[in-house]
Amino acid sequence: MAKKGNADLLFIFLTVVIDTIGLGIIIPVMPALIKNLIHGDLSLASQYGGWLTFCYAFTQFIFASVLGNLSDRYGRRPVLLFALFGFCINYLLMGFAPSIAWLFIGRLVAGVTGASHTVAAAYIADISTPEKKAQNFGLLGAAFGLGFIIGPVLGGLLGHYGPRVPFFAAAALSFANLVYGYFVVPESLKPNLRRPFLWRNANPIGAFKHMKQYPQIYALVACIFLINIGAHAVQSTWSYFTMEKFQWDERMVGFSLGVIGVLLTIVQAGLLRVIIPKLGLPRAILVGLFFNSLSLPLMGFAPNSTIFFAYSVLFVFAGIAGPAIQSMISNLTPSNQQGQIQGGIASVISLTAIIGPLLMTSLFSGFTKKGTTIYFPGAPFLAAGLLGLSAFTIAFYYFKRSSAFLSNKQHKPQHPLDDQ
Repeated sequence: MAKKGNADLLFIFLTVVIDTIGLGIIIPVMPALIKNLIHGDLSLASQYGGWLTFCYAFTQFIFASVLGNLSDRYGRRPVLLFALFGFCINYLLMGFAPSIAWLFIGRLVAGVTGASHTVAAAYIADISTPEKKAQNFGLLGAAFGLGFIIGPVLGGLLGHYGPRVPFFAAAALSFANLVYGYFVVPESLKPNLRRPFLWRNANPIGAFKHMKQYPQIYALVACIFLINIGAHAVQSTWSYFTMEKFQWDERMVGFSLGVIGVLLTIVQAGLLRVIIPKLGLPRAILVGLFFNSLSLPLMGFAPNSTIFFAYSVLFVFAGIAGPAIQSMISNLTPSNQQGQIQGGIASVISLTAIIGPLLMTSLFSGFTKKGTTIYFPGAPFLAAGLLGLSAFTIAFYYFKRSSAFLSNKQHKPQHPLDDQ
């Protein structure tokens, strides 16, 4: 890749890293802050945590396509800066929150403006050649992983001084990211590739209708839907699950997420660039989905922290599937549609974030509350494994019908079922 392309990748990589540090830094202390504001136990706090994520996801579901389409019209850079500003306001509102209602307001603000990862994906699509998209999309996962090495560990350490301190640190990082983006990050979408903004496409329903033009990606979108619902067993209940089952404190939660971030970075920044060219996109997707369906139930049944960490290593390899699926979808859509397609995918993921947190935190709360018939904190992980198995089955028969998985070579961008 040319020097300019490498520089642009570095810019967007650092932007996502800083943004993800801001997200990760608050995770270890969120249960304690919610418990303080509602004067309740961990089981009840997990339900409020689910509803907070629901508010964020619902507003992002509504607005992700709007911001994705705006980025196709006005460029990636201004929309990215707007998103970073929204995150800064969100963290300040949550840090100063005198009641649980303030946390909900902060999450609504973040949901409206929370398109940084959507625009980053479109940015990657703008500057990548078809054969490099999977690897470059993997950099987004690596940036996310690196942010989660630093963010939760820092949050766990800062949480020792109070559950609100990490929120102010996250606000400062978001502001630094905003300044960095304003002065450093260049525009990636050339003026001749921009298209008019259309309200009929700038909504979740419009985004789904637009994706109907590509029936060959239906099965891939279904896989994204299923694995992202399952992912909330980790994203929405990790802190609650480990505190309940293993009696971890904020520092241990932060440390554990930091370890996962290290492993995720190794897989998506290094191994992904080896695995996908060797296996090809179809097989890479199947391998990732296999690890997804296997690792999550094992994590839920883990009897102690050591075994839980061991099974978490298997879960990290499930991260192969996401970039491979995203690359396959991106290769099948026109260059001037990347913002809208990525916005559509973000809407699908946001829809799963509406369903996933409520499902997984309800399972956790239902199986851990006082008087429960069956005590099983790992219930969300078992449910996630079943969803992963469903995604694997869909993908397997999708590729089997096309015989695409029989080829080890790189997937062609012209058609999803043909290999070179």
